[in-house]
Amino acid sequence: MAKKRLSKQQEFEIMKLVLDKFLWLGTAILGIGMYKVIVNDIENSLGLFIAGVVVLIIFVVLLVREYEITQ
Repeated sequence: MAKKRLSKQQEFEIMKLVLDKFLWLGTAILGIGMYKVIVNDIENSLGLFIAGVVVLIIFVVLLVREYEITQ
């Protein structure tokens, strides 16, 4: 069975959807961490901040790896 090839536009649309999810997930985790800081639960909020930062770093790595940055 032959595999179907995607066009560059289709690849771009799929990657855009995936990267959008990483961005929203990282932002949500950082938001939950900020909420916990506000309600004085500092022990758990540090872990959430680190998790949010890791997700956003993965987001940046995927962006840099997939798309050539032009000057």
